[in-house]
Amino acid sequence: MNKNIKPLINGLITENPTFVLMLGMCPTLAVTTSAVNGLGMGLTTTAVLVLSNVFISVLRKLIPDSVRIPAFIVVIASFVTIVEMLLQAYIPSLYAALGIYIPLIVVNCIILGRAEAFASKNGVVASMFDGIGMGLGFTIALTLIGCVRELLGSGKLFEVRIFPEAYVPLTIFILAPGAFFVLAMFVAILNRIRMGKGRPLGKGGNCDALCEGCMNTACMERTRSLNGEKGDSGKDTPKQEAPAVQDNKEKADNTEKEEA
Repeated sequence: MNKNIKPLINGLITENPTFVLMLGMCPTLAVTTSAVNGLGMGLTTTAVLVLSNVFISVLRKLIPDSVRIPAFIVVIASFVTIVEMLLQAYIPSLYAALGIYIPLIVVNCIILGRAEAFASKNGVVASMFDGIGMGLGFTIALTLIGCVRELLGSGKLFEVRIFPEAYVPLTIFILAPGAFFVLAMFVAILNRIRMGKGRPLGKGGNCDALCEGCMNTACMERTRSLNGEKGDSGKDTPKQEAPAVQDNKEKADNTEKEEA
């Protein structure tokens, strides 16, 4: 896979900032009362993320390590101010809907995290693709959450009525608890897809599969035995000595007998 495409795919799926890394929870829970708000917030964050990644990557060799975090924040704040002014001038309705959460993009851990972890260590093109991938992953996540909350909470989707007038809205979905419910649902679905269908453990605990998330006793006991650690019985698991060590011990014993 192209080295510039890999960061793009990672941000969309394997390292999705919302459903996998669980970053940027403040706007995720507060802004996604509708699909339009989620889409708008996601695209705004994407614009800031891409611009800041590119700019920080260009300056990465000029910024001293001792002041890199304040420098990153200044760069991010500059682009947030520009984007905020553009929204206020050209899309005032979205600007009013997002409100305080636009300037709060400055301290969004997704943007600062990518600046520290990726843009400050990689080239301009790779940093740009990383910003696009993370931004689009964040946008898709916010839009999906906003769609579900708006559909169940008001019977509409992108402000277009989907359910008939007789539909009784589930108001809880446009409130804070509904945001947690929908987020948890998407995270659970993604985890299920990533882990695959459950399989019964075989002899030895199937240590070759899903070791990162497995807490099976057989797996842990097998790991302890391989590492020579104490098991549940409190007894040390005997370690087998290497053949070369055993041969040296036997030669030493034979030499001592001959001298005696």
